[in-house]
Amino acid sequence: MAGKLGSFLLVLVLSLAQPVSTRRKLLVFLLDGFRWDYISDEALESLPGFKEIVSRGVKVDYLTPDFPTLSYPNYYTLMTGCEVEILGVRPTYCLEYKNVPTDINFANAVSDALDSFKSGRADLAAIYHERIDVEGHHYGPSSPQRRDALKAVDIVLKYMIQWIQERGLQDDLNVIIFSDHGMTDIFWMDKVIELSEYISLNDLQQVKDRGPVVSLWPAPGKHSEIYDKLSQVEHMTVYEKEAIPSRFYYKKGKFVSPLTLVADEGWFIAESREMLPFWMNSTGKREGWQRGWHGYDNELMDMRGIFLAFGPDFKSNFRAAPIRSVDVYNVMCNMAGISPLPNNGSWSRVVCMLRDPASSVPSVQPSNCALAFILLLLFAH
Repeated sequence: MAGKLGSFLLVLVLSLAQPVSTRRKLLVFLLDGFRWDYISDEALESLPGFKEIVSRGVKVDYLTPDFPTLSYPNYYTLMTGCEVEILGVRPTYCLEYKNVPTDINFANAVSDALDSFKSGRADLAAIYHERIDVEGHHYGPSSPQRRDALKAVDIVLKYMIQWIQERGLQDDLNVIIFSDHGMTDIFWMDKVIELSEYISLNDLQQVKDRGPVVSLWPAPGKHSEIYDKLSQVEHMTVYEKEAIPSRFYYKKGKFVSPLTLVADEGWFIAESREMLPFWMNSTGKREGWQRGWHGYDNELMDMRGIFLAFGPDFKSNFRAAPIRSVDVYNVMCNMAGISPLPNNGSWSRVVCMLRDPASSVPSVQPSNCALAFILLLLFAH
């Protein structure tokens, strides 16, 4: 995800129902910016860790994220099973962690999680890692840097399989790996839409974000003028709130702006080129060009992510049809022995993954219980 502060330990409390049965332990990975085709059949030949996971478990064709295909909206969708427009998640507490990703921290987090399972201190652990996303942004999704980041994750996952065996957890641990979105190439030299070329920025009360999706609040009396002018701009679509496509599950959101701009794939919207989000490169200055981005229409193939799972409750060497980010919550609840709260996920899309579907049908029984869902956000110096 672009613009994150680095890494920190984040504890999210998810309102869930009472446990319905005793379940095996669950290890969850959220690998930021991991596009679905990074682990194509061809790519797996040079990724022994992922290849073994696929042979041991389940691989879906792809995971379709929610719109906008940005990290935070999809974090909450993944953890609640709810569409973005009805989430209502407003965190009030987190700890800032001002470092940058390292593979060592990722490996240590995996080892620590397995130790916690072995000692009985944890039944559920979730690990977040963003280096694949960072390199995809800075250098592009097809870059050697992004491929190196993937190989580093692959090495850790290969060790993880060995560590699970060494700790005797192979019959008592399910592992789920998914991403929040994919990544596509962007070209700032040729494909930037500068709003200042078409409208006066003084006619706006507020502009939120830069990139594939930009929210505008026109000044009083300026709505129609701004809409008409921006509607003529190529390579982006301007939506009034009620005209936003229903398939985005976005327009009913409480904080959706009067005008929403959505760029065509590969295009980038900003007030001006001077406002582009450059990154701090080897010069120590914020002058590095971004080469990859996400946030676009969630039906675009480059925005799609991954879902893998293995363990005693999942089928082995099983390829499943595509799922959506709202579906992941039901799988996690089932593995954790939790009855899910009402959500937008489809059990019919995921039940095929399970070894014993008959004993795994979820029942929705809300209660006042809560599950502490700990994300270990990994970065280093």
